[in-house]
Amino acid sequence: MSQKKIAILGAGPSGLAQLRAFEAARLAGVKDLPEIVCYEKQDDIGGMWNYTWRTGLDRNGEPVHGSMYRYLWSNGPKECLEFADYSFEEHFGQAIPSYPPREVLKDYIMGRINNQDIRKYIRFESPIRWVTFDDDTRKFTVTVMNHKTEEQEAEEFDYVVVATGHFSTPNMPYFEGLEEFPNRVLHAHDFRDALEFEGQDILLVGSSYSAEDIGTQCYKYGTNSVTISYRSTPLGYDWPEGIKEVPCITHFEGDVAHFADGTAQRFDAVIMCTGYLFHFPFLPDELRLQTHNCLYPANLYKGIFWQPNPQLIYLGMQDQYFTFNMFDAQAWYARDVILGDVELPDLAMREQDEQKWLAEYEHVHTVNSEIDFQAKYIRDLTNATDYPEFAVEKQGDIFKEWQKDKVVDIMGFREKAYRSTLTNTLAPELPEPWLDILDDSLEHFLNLTFIESKKPNKVSYIENKKSRKVS
Repeated sequence: MSQKKIAILGAGPSGLAQLRAFEAARLAGVKDLPEIVCYEKQDDIGGMWNYTWRTGLDRNGEPVHGSMYRYLWSNGPKECLEFADYSFEEHFGQAIPSYPPREVLKDYIMGRINNQDIRKYIRFESPIRWVTFDDDTRKFTVTVMNHKTEEQEAEEFDYVVVATGHFSTPNMPYFEGLEEFPNRVLHAHDFRDALEFEGQDILLVGSSYSAEDIGTQCYKYGTNSVTISYRSTPLGYDWPEGIKEVPCITHFEGDVAHFADGTAQRFDAVIMCTGYLFHFPFLPDELRLQTHNCLYPANLYKGIFWQPNPQLIYLGMQDQYFTFNMFDAQAWYARDVILGDVELPDLAMREQDEQKWLAEYEHVHTVNSEIDFQAKYIRDLTNATDYPEFAVEKQGDIFKEWQKDKVVDIMGFREKAYRSTLTNTLAPELPEPWLDILDDSLEHFLNLTFIESKKPNKVSYIENKKSRKVS
């Protein structure tokens, strides 16, 4: 029997999860593993976590993937995204606060990856151009543009894992008169630095996590005012003076936006926090997932396998409360199907299972029920594999507390502390108010944290980090 061959499209969190799943099998002594090729558009691993100043197109003329911005902090407790096999304490040498900034989170994510030699599977600067499937040979042909050689390449594979994410193609709405707005108009995808809007009056369109987070970041770094326009329901938090919510935009007149409640205001910038499109331009219709941002996309068995052809695998295509461990759970399940350790039922049974989950999802109408639904989904996957045990239900309870904390203090919820479901250690509180910590670099955050706890780990951790060999 010939060796199976797998293409993984993307080396962000989902693609890395799939690589790690196979690497875990190799380290456990599993023989006859498939040949793996991972194609990555960027020049490094990390996907959305690769912060770049670039917007629009990258140096190769490809659409910039990342929506990461400079002053991002975790907007959910780190205890809910802690890897089941790699705790924050193991990485940093001691507990850190529950809401770390971007550089700290990426350092943790990469720490687990750097412990394993998986870069050898990845071909960087190689965006996917087209994927086809041959019904006779039962193989995919994947065509990529190798920007390092400036040549297009095509290879055949038995399985294709789509791990390209769904938060990189902006959904950009139109409002009457917007073409004559004389100032800056951008999507959250292109937002990079809150200091750009210091002293300005900005309008955020949308009432979800992007608007909430970008609005509070801009307030923190000195905007004159933040106005959030909602289509149906306001976020409804107890905003400080300088942040307000208004109903939907009706139209623009010059630099003045008019709203459904009859009010109007002049703005220096408009930021569309209006979500993203599922965009797979490299897939023909018969292979392309067509959905919206939800907890259980249709046409995927176990939220993973393309129903018409389960040799096509999608990872991380759900809306997300849980992130890294959900990607791992999906990747472990996909691996075991490919290795033959989990048997896929026939199409009728797969569709029956899908309909059961979709029927249950129909009754999910509250944030708490969404959290419980996704926790149940993850548990269903991990029960079938050897993925390390973790308390997904307890993490769900932390998510519910997080929602309450935001209602109590939307500008201070990051100062709360939670207990790790892996180590049972209570995180230290953020040493200073979040609004006062303007330097959110790795060094400054760890300096604050370790000095506050009166432990010497800070210097040794940072010096060890700087001395690590970067592959």
